[in-house]
Amino acid sequence: MNILFDINHPAHVHLFRNAIKTLESNGHHITITARDKDVTLPLLEAYQIPYVSLSKAQKGLLGLGFELLMRQFKLFSILHKNKIRVCVSATGACSVHVCKLLGIPSLVFYDTEHAQLQNALTIPFATSFITPSSFKKRYGENHITYNGVHDLAYLHPKYFTPDADIAKSLGILNDERFVLIRFVSWGAAHDIGQKRMTLEFKKTLIDLCSQYAKVFIVSESPLSPEFEAYRLAVPPEKILDVLNLATVYIGDGGSMATEAAILGTPSVFISSLSAGVFDELEKDYGLMRAFTPDQESQIYATIEELLDEDNVKSSWNDKRKKFLEDKVNVTDFMLETILQYAET
Repeated sequence: MNILFDINHPAHVHLFRNAIKTLESNGHHITITARDKDVTLPLLEAYQIPYVSLSKAQKGLLGLGFELLMRQFKLFSILHKNKIRVCVSATGACSVHVCKLLGIPSLVFYDTEHAQLQNALTIPFATSFITPSSFKKRYGENHITYNGVHDLAYLHPKYFTPDADIAKSLGILNDERFVLIRFVSWGAAHDIGQKRMTLEFKKTLIDLCSQYAKVFIVSESPLSPEFEAYRLAVPPEKILDVLNLATVYIGDGGSMATEAAILGTPSVFISSLSAGVFDELEKDYGLMRAFTPDQESQIYATIEELLDEDNVKSSWNDKRKKFLEDKVNVTDFMLETILQYAET
């Protein structure tokens, strides 16, 4: 079968890479189209996944709109040339309209309720809109849910084995504690109008964490000069290993906040964005602590509480085990769904 995966974000590389590998090993012909955003392309190269880059990420509604049109124009010829039987993506806005025009089934694996513009552009045209069961809204007959989260497609124990040498790469010795902090670029369409951490807040946050542990920072956008000393210097494909080993994760990136929680790393998510996945991890399993950027005193108190606890990783791993027991193997579900449409 000829199957296309359209990848727009680094998290999508992880989401689909195990399904891509399995499909290829079973003799299916896979085409990958990609968007040059953050470390998406380096990740694809690190996992030896061939791709065609359709565009470089733009900012603002005008820039994003122009990029969308350009991607669709290029995608049209690729779908036609490769005789694609089914198109798979995690956002859909680029692919669903072209697939609808060509009569190709489009499967959108999605988990972001707050991306209202993207949802409006995608859902009416998708063959199947597929979300975790925690997704807050329902969109009719083409909306399918499953009992899991995106991150389990690559963080399920069947697929994820931590790198035993990552501590040495980081210069972490004798169970030294460290905090991983992430700052996003705020360039996505669903980021427009959202509250964000101020520079002063970031400084206070780093100073507080430094009193308890070593600090590493990953950032989509350029760092302020005073933060450069904290920059994490590892290949992008190793970030999950770092996240797994971290004592605490803090950041405004939703993807990494959920990854940390599912790995059993205490996750402090600082954002005005909300989603069913965040609510489930926080309220049902206690794996995440979510705050808006203006809740500064509560954030500081929570970080101190987590870093004061000697066995915080152990208690989080107990919560993680319960979470894993309750959820499906997402890659297996994904493969079953894709092949069902490809063979029809």
